Amino acid sequence: MRTLYYGHPDFLGHDTGRAHPESADRLQVIEQALAAAEFAGLVRLLPEIPSDIQDKIALIHSKSMIAKVLATIPAQGYANLDADTVVSPGSKQAALRAVAVVCDAVDRVCGGQNTNAFCALRPPGHHAMPDYAMGFCLFNNIAIAAEYARHRYGLQRIAIVDFDVHHGNGTQAAFYEQAQVLYASSHQWPHYPGSGHPSENGVGNIINVPLPSGSGGEVFREKYRQIVLPAVRKFNPELILVSAGFDAHRDDPLASLELLEDDYRWITEELIAIADSCCQGRLISALEGGYNLQALANSVAAHVGSLMSIATGGE
Repeated sequence: MRTLYYGHPDFLGHDTGRAHPESADRLQVIEQALAAAEFAGLVRLLPEIPSDIQDKIALIHSKSMIAKVLATIPAQGYANLDADTVVSPGSKQAALRAVAVVCDAVDRVCGGQNTNAFCALRPPGHHAMPDYAMGFCLFNNIAIAAEYARHRYGLQRIAIVDFDVHHGNGTQAAFYEQAQVLYASSHQWPHYPGSGHPSENGVGNIINVPLPSGSGGEVFREKYRQIVLPAVRKFNPELILVSAGFDAHRDDPLASLELLEDDYRWITEELIAIADSCCQGRLISALEGGYNLQALANSVAAHVGSLMSIATGGE
């Protein structure tokens, strides 16, 4: 079964203004990287936004929060949901499309049509709290995907692995007292948004792995071998979701970790190996951060190349 790839022109319409790091350029360089011949085998999809999209968002977010986010999006110009989170006329369509994309991926992967998927979407999602947007994020795409999979397919054990350089405080908050979802995050510490201490462990389902500034691939891999990967295997998930942020890269301007493309290739292969042993290879990855354009393009290529190699048995 071939790897699914989700992109859409709507994501480019989320205009965050000049000099904002979370820009449409991010997706343009990803599209360029994945236009190479080696990615010709991707199944490229452009799903519609379903009529019940706000009901899907409401699986995680309060109705008042959804209404506030949508009401803040201006008819022209820019508006702010917080100091970092800018919206513009195209932001509504992009945000709704992002949720539609991850839910479509759940349908196809859990329905057995495909093994894994990469969702090149924006705005990102893992900082979006149940009751408010923040940190470049409007709606929490990966959390919505998890809750949708639980409701639509009756899954009882879903693992979310987040290797973005920033802690996914919104995802943690959504599942802090829900033992059916394991949330494991590696992130620079201390750093934005200030959460993610190991003592924040929910009902035993939250695993936070702080990494000191300057940590490179050796530290990253060792922490995953010691802590994250064994915990995910023990959890025996029916589906693995990945908050795929590539801003822990050495060249990223918003943080100070030292990962390289090969580290993203390694963690992708490790997670797929667990998915193969636990849940018929079912894994869905959604883009979060990554703000050096060349590093982002190269890292996504490594990540998606690994998904494709394993999905096709190395062909």
